[in-house]
Amino acid sequence: MSQALQSLLDLLDLEQIEENIFRGQSRFVVVPRVFGGQVAAQALVAAGRTVPEDRHAHSLHAYFLRPGDPGAPIVYSVDRIRDGRSFTTRRVVAVQHGQPIFHLSASFQVPEDGLDHQAPMPPTTDPALLPPSEERLRSYKHLPAEVVERLLEAREAVDLRYVDDPPFGRFGEPREPHSQVWFRTNGKLDDDPLLHVVLATYVSDMTLLDSVLLAHGRGGWAVGDVVGASLDHAMWFHRPFRADEWLLYDQESPSAYGGRGLGQARIYTQDGRLAISVIQEGVVRVPWDAGKSRER
Repeated sequence: MSQALQSLLDLLDLEQIEENIFRGQSRFVVVPRVFGGQVAAQALVAAGRTVPEDRHAHSLHAYFLRPGDPGAPIVYSVDRIRDGRSFTTRRVVAVQHGQPIFHLSASFQVPEDGLDHQAPMPPTTDPALLPPSEERLRSYKHLPAEVVERLLEAREAVDLRYVDDPPFGRFGEPREPHSQVWFRTNGKLDDDPLLHVVLATYVSDMTLLDSVLLAHGRGGWAVGDVVGASLDHAMWFHRPFRADEWLLYDQESPSAYGGRGLGQARIYTQDGRLAISVIQEGVVRVPWDAGKSRER
């Protein structure tokens, strides 16, 4: 296991301070606020710690309420909404400086048999044929060196490979609002199903709104032609998977309007099983005045 992955696992391993109350730490990554995937993953850890081990996460629905402060701990309060015969529901509120910054509802289910069908895996490129992040990012000479280093630091726990150039790699002309990324952790994980779901949740917030930018030829924060933030995030976990094995993140944007952009995606295992569905809406704004910012 890489040191970066171990550091990420340590970050996601919350401290329990009372029954149903947990505390997590943060770290500075790409932007000067808590990475949304981190707070979503930590909230799911908090929820999962209050659920019997035989019940597995099958969905989550979350809202990002305020930017998180990476320099302060986050307190996660879990509300045990329901414990049924087959399903368990938890609500989690993340608090910093006395204010809620994030809200998550998650549902867990006892495994059972049922009807089975899925959308087929789309055409793609074998991840073994794609350059790793470091090689691809360092090839973009138009990006400032500090931007490249921040991107690499944020992703060093994950082997993330773009099938085509990301928005910041080639911009200026609109492209099809569709993006594919392969990812897996940089090291093996143990067999805890919750851990794999948590790691997929963490990664899911890294690239989902890329397809919004592609539709308009924008490069994103890395080149300064848009500003944005996640607003809400939903995931459905359909089938078992491992986050330390290759997963295809097939993403598209059906709409952008009113300062918001919508991304939707399916995550497949390398052998073609549909593992996860994801939808996220985010603020996506063209900068209106240098030196000023607008609250979402």
